[in-house]
Amino acid sequence: QVELVETGGGLVQAGGSLRLSCTASGRSFSLGTMGWFRQAPGKEREFVSSITWNGDNTYYADSVKGRFTISRVNAKNTMYLQMNSLKPEDTAVYYCAAKYGNARYDSPDAYDYWGQGTQVTVSS
Repeated sequence: QVELVETGGGLVQAGGSLRLSCTASGRSFSLGTMGWFRQAPGKEREFVSSITWNGDNTYYADSVKGRFTISRVNAKNTMYLQMNSLKPEDTAVYYCAAKYGNARYDSPDAYDYWGQGTQVTVSS
């Protein structure tokens, strides 16, 4: 079993920055791709970004490309999402997810484990 815990959410003004962290515990040594998703009120959960096990491959939704940067430090079992130039439309609960495969996965259904989510609110 794997447990994922997100931290780093909060309230920020438009144009500001936040860094989210996701730390894995349990049988995390065999995890492959990890990703970030977000869900705004009344909307479906959507893909934000993902990163393969060794960090060589990163993927981003068009809406965050150039503003968000995903990274991971496997020695710390931790993944990060640096979010810059935040916009009000980035407001959502952000979830980290992980799976045992090591490829690009954009669908929430592809992931085996989820964190509890952290709220990000961007004021205009």
